[in-house]
Amino acid sequence: MLLSVLWKKRNRLIPFALFCLLLAPLCACGAGKEQEAGRAYEVYYLNREETSVSSETVYLDEGLTQDEQITALLSALQTAPEDVSLKVSAGVSFQISGYRVEEGQLNLDVDESYRKLSATTEVLVRASLVRTLTQAEGINHVLMTVAGQSLMDASGASVGPMTADTFLDNAGDAINPYEMVTLKLYFANETGDRLVETTRTLEYNSNISVERLVVDCLVKGPDTDQAFPTVNPDTRVIGVTVRDGICYVNFDEAFLTQVYNVTPDVVIYSITNSLVELTSVNRVQISIDGQTDLIFRETFNLANVYERNLDLIGESSRTEETQAQTQEDTA
Repeated sequence: MLLSVLWKKRNRLIPFALFCLLLAPLCACGAGKEQEAGRAYEVYYLNREETSVSSETVYLDEGLTQDEQITALLSALQTAPEDVSLKVSAGVSFQISGYRVEEGQLNLDVDESYRKLSATTEVLVRASLVRTLTQAEGINHVLMTVAGQSLMDASGASVGPMTADTFLDNAGDAINPYEMVTLKLYFANETGDRLVETTRTLEYNSNISVERLVVDCLVKGPDTDQAFPTVNPDTRVIGVTVRDGICYVNFDEAFLTQVYNVTPDVVIYSITNSLVELTSVNRVQISIDGQTDLIFRETFNLANVYERNLDLIGESSRTEETQAQTQEDTA
């Protein structure tokens, strides 16, 4: 979906559709085509697996103003690339609300849906936006906000102004180096009263912590039909930090709304046991919007710090009862 309005330097609102009509004959994607007229810009897209960023070339007329360049690049970021292995970075899972330019800095605002991006995808989206938009004339930095509020990274720290070099590794030729990791994750069994141990090997963006990766995987849910989710999928992970072996996990209030038929201890220890599998974590504390003075489902005091619980791992009590009854019947 395209932008509805643009927030210009003097806060004058301009219909985005009008800009698109004016710029349409001036903008053409150059992947696989020869295009000599105009200036070449690289527009960055995500790959389908959301593990890397690649670019396609767009040509814009030499005479465009800074505002017109920014508008055209934003439009290109939301237009499907020619390479079918790539997909747009913006305009699907979140919307760009507007922008303002101040002394070489592009202030770009996105809507609340942006917060629902996983940590790995968010970094790649941010890289594609910044590397694309800093090519506009006179733009040295991009500062992103979410619904007018500061953008926070996976660790909960505020993300400041970014340049294209922010997303280059030491070799200078790749965005966000990736690493392979094998995680041991605990989800629910079918009856929701026990934990099921699963193993997942995946490539992840090393700019985020592996602790955050674990929590993101738990919110997303299992990738096998032998296990079942424990955390409300609408839950937003506000921050994950580790200090002195304690992992502090901060969720938004959606965490308190239980949409799956799982017991409260399965929820708490799905998170705790999964994180304690990491060598950096010994104990876990959960907070809601930064607050710990809450009782989760009238059972677990979130002011407490929780340790690994192996007693919940294994077959459900219902299955055990059925097996016991079967043995009695057989006898």
